[in-house]
Amino acid sequence: MSSSTGPAPGLPVRMPRPRQSGRHRRPEPVAAPEGAPALVLAVPGAPTPTTRSLAEEVISIARSELPGLEVGIGYLDGDGTEYPTLETVLAHTAGLRTERYEIAKAAGREVAEPEGPAAVVVPLLAGPDNALMRRVRQAVMDSRAAAELTDVLGPHPLLAEAVHVRLSEAGLARADRARLFTVATAADGIILATVGGDEAVQAAGITGMLLAARLAVPVMAAALDEPGSVSAIAEQLRGSGSVQLALAPYLVGPELPEGLLDAAAKEAGCAAAEALGAYPAIGKLVLSQYTTALGIAPQPQGAQPR
Repeated sequence: MSSSTGPAPGLPVRMPRPRQSGRHRRPEPVAAPEGAPALVLAVPGAPTPTTRSLAEEVISIARSELPGLEVGIGYLDGDGTEYPTLETVLAHTAGLRTERYEIAKAAGREVAEPEGPAAVVVPLLAGPDNALMRRVRQAVMDSRAAAELTDVLGPHPLLAEAVHVRLSEAGLARADRARLFTVATAADGIILATVGGDEAVQAAGITGMLLAARLAVPVMAAALDEPGSVSAIAEQLRGSGSVQLALAPYLVGPELPEGLLDAAAKEAGCAAAEALGAYPAIGKLVLSQYTTALGIAPQPQGAQPR
């Protein structure tokens, strides 16, 4: 697991490549400013080893993009020991910053007193979920730490790319529309499934339009946590001419209740792709929310439709 000062032993940290020489060398990655707030990932859902591995991989991707970044992982339903709660991680992060300042001052160094947030909290959510976001806000307040809370990760073109990849991995979509080959099981209608109510469905619909442009098939959003929503969208797609449907989660994974996706796929009578998981775009969007909050780097560019 990670702490506010970095990943625990065994967590892979991707190191930046050696600097290239010449006119066409790649720009050096922006490093985290000295004294910058920690990036604390707020992870929803029941914590499990799988969830922890996913969160650590997302954090590893963020750290590879911004060397020197301090990180932490807090669980909304943590147990306070193996899976630290978000409140605990934030309180520890704030305490560590104060401790560093006091040590430096006692050593006679000229240091400025800490100001601003000790942490930037990024929810591990692809789309809005009012119930979960209320819990994140409450955890931030309960920690009594100076922390800034960002918005969720989407909608964003990179999430459309991630859904496309998960569909292609499941054999439900072509990996590249430009290539002249067919996939026998490719869907001709996509149900983009989310949780979090009407607002979440609307946000998923925006990403769905980007996904439809990539796949050249109709894409409609539905709520996994609303009875009848998935079957109604499936009926609507079939009524408009789609024959072979696929269910694509517009979800990172931890926020998806166990068994809900399988039940929805059975209800719609179609196959389902995996949740987005630790797809590289998730880590980049987490970092984007952090850097945007601090104004230290631009947001990542969206991928172009294939």
